[in-house]
Amino acid sequence: MTTELDYTFRAMGSDVRLLIGPALAPGCPEPLVAADRERDFVLDFGRRLSRFRADSELSALNADSRQVVPASPLLRAAVAAGLWAAQRSQGLVDPTLVREIESAGYVTSSEDREPASLAEALAGAPVRRPAQSRPRPQWGEITVDDAAGTVSRPPRTMIDTGGTGKGLCADAVAHRLGSYSRVLVDCGGDIAVGGVGAQLEPYRIGVEHPGSGETIGWIDVARGGVATSGLNVNIWRDALGGFAHHLLDPSSGRPAWTGLVAATAVSPGGALEAETLSKMALLLGPDGARDVLAEHGGVIVHDSGQPEVVGPLAFQFSAAYPPAAVLV
Repeated sequence: MTTELDYTFRAMGSDVRLLIGPALAPGCPEPLVAADRERDFVLDFGRRLSRFRADSELSALNADSRQVVPASPLLRAAVAAGLWAAQRSQGLVDPTLVREIESAGYVTSSEDREPASLAEALAGAPVRRPAQSRPRPQWGEITVDDAAGTVSRPPRTMIDTGGTGKGLCADAVAHRLGSYSRVLVDCGGDIAVGGVGAQLEPYRIGVEHPGSGETIGWIDVARGGVATSGLNVNIWRDALGGFAHHLLDPSSGRPAWTGLVAATAVSPGGALEAETLSKMALLLGPDGARDVLAEHGGVIVHDSGQPEVVGPLAFQFSAAYPPAAVLV
């Protein structure tokens, strides 16, 4: 096994972990120096794009009454990533649901809030159905102009980059660490893998069960990205005493209850695409998830707690979830 740096810090409301192998060329900083540099990058990324900070660039954009607003390269990249995810998902991953998510109770960071009981939430959840995109989505009217350095959107349209921000950040850090032999960047479950060494010695990434917290099994990843979307991490009681979570059905603006509690997606394109695919899979429910994950593979967990492996995925099962107990 190649010796590599294992470096963890807290940012964007989650743990961020960097695994960095030896440098490929003379003159590259030592892995620890590179990790310190990337920590500063991630912390700055989070501060500037947080919906929960009044002084962030994203909050300033959302508060600006102008239709066309000057925006930094970072803010433009984050908005563009949100628009890419919306297009890729045909509107299911919608970055313009800020008012809806705040109405559901997600106004401040959930970092210090204990999640509500997933089992209780499922017991009281409405009839399951796949989410749907909006007929006339606001995100389709947002434009990023890199030449002019601006973002334009209809008046009062608010944008949330949090849904895709961690995937974008993981991909960016992996790219910045491209001069190292093996790299894994885990931004709160959005994981990017790179380096020629990883293709020879892939990373083994565990998939956690959202109910028990046990490992269902492992995926070997040589390049690209892996991401998991789940209801268990960010679920709360709403103002009416019911339960809400952060994954909304764009057609209703309310939390989506689709028959799935988690979805893990693999993508050779990186963490941003994997994050988008995992959200699409969860929002579409079991049948739609199988279609979404058919090309690259993934794992879904039904409301019953039953895991299911989907697509062409070489999956190593744990003792807690032997193959006979998993739908394949």
